[in-house]
Amino acid sequence: MTDYAEQALLPEGLHDDLPPFAGHESRSIERLVAQFEAHGYERVKPPLIEFEASLLAGPGAGIARHMFRLMDPISQRMMGLRADMTTQVARIAASRLKDAPRPLRLCYAGQVLRVRGSQLRPERQFAQAGVELIGADGVAGDAELVLLAAEALQALGVQGLSVDLTVPSLVPLLTQALGLGGAEAEAARQALDARDGAAIETLAPPIRKQLADLMRAAGPAASALERLAGLDLPAPARALCDHLAALVQWLDQANGGLTLTIDPGESRGFEYQTGVSFSLFAQGVRGELGRGGRYPLASGETAIGFTLYLDSLMRAVPEPAAPDRLYLPFGTRGERARQLRAEGWCTLQGLDAGADPEEEARRLACNHILRGDQAKALP
Repeated sequence: MTDYAEQALLPEGLHDDLPPFAGHESRSIERLVAQFEAHGYERVKPPLIEFEASLLAGPGAGIARHMFRLMDPISQRMMGLRADMTTQVARIAASRLKDAPRPLRLCYAGQVLRVRGSQLRPERQFAQAGVELIGADGVAGDAELVLLAAEALQALGVQGLSVDLTVPSLVPLLTQALGLGGAEAEAARQALDARDGAAIETLAPPIRKQLADLMRAAGPAASALERLAGLDLPAPARALCDHLAALVQWLDQANGGLTLTIDPGESRGFEYQTGVSFSLFAQGVRGELGRGGRYPLASGETAIGFTLYLDSLMRAVPEPAAPDRLYLPFGTRGERARQLRAEGWCTLQGLDAGADPEEEARRLACNHILRGDQAKALP
């Protein structure tokens, strides 16, 4: 293949990031990680590819269908390209950092690759950034993660941020208390996930009323908690709702400007999580900016974390102003060029002694030029 137009063709769901977007995304990732580190989360960097078994352990089982696989020619073992980084951080915490003091705070950022995209996220490769808090039980750990996610997004300039809270293990506890199992329990979960009132009406009367009440409880946090408080729930389910209420109270006290909603029956995408989970949205932006929640580790510890999806997030982040670009005519002293860069200028060095400096500056999208020894704005 020699035609450059054909060579530029990429597989579905993959694309080249060009200037200025690529630089904007990279700087946004580093700003997110800086926010995480400012809260005591230390960065780890797992490999892009590792043995399939470790990637699919624990919460990783939920992404098995998304993962590219290949045979390692050295070990003759199956390997996988990571489709999510949470499992890798959990592996690091349970192995190489198993003796580190708890609670353990880790953060990460990197690229992931998936077999196929979705309607809301057609991209098959995108960047993730997130944190994991290992060995911290109770509402304080949940609150720290929700507040950190909100603070990091707001620091990037995300407007209209809202947090949707859910309790994915609530429906399984209800179906278990009512003696439902197998296909019946799964049908109940799917009906509530889809908010399908007609499907709920086909279920057995006891679960039908419980699910209908749960579906009606969704909405702004204050009204949703009021409805949940009036439901007749088994003790384990009531304990989860009480924990949710305590979390909302904590979040309101710590960040009263944060919009909180509750969907107590939502479990799609949270199948391997326990306790309270959450999703992050921005007004007018397609798709989730991120999601998080509590999950068990193979070691027996509990962890809570969140992942931010940079493909969605970049649609919510204001585009930065174009930087001032300073053209340095051919022959500019290297010492002076270094001084200008130290002052914050983005410099472009002229490479053609015969070119007209002003014409070259404009052709290369510079808005300033070095005249004499001073930077001057181009008219």
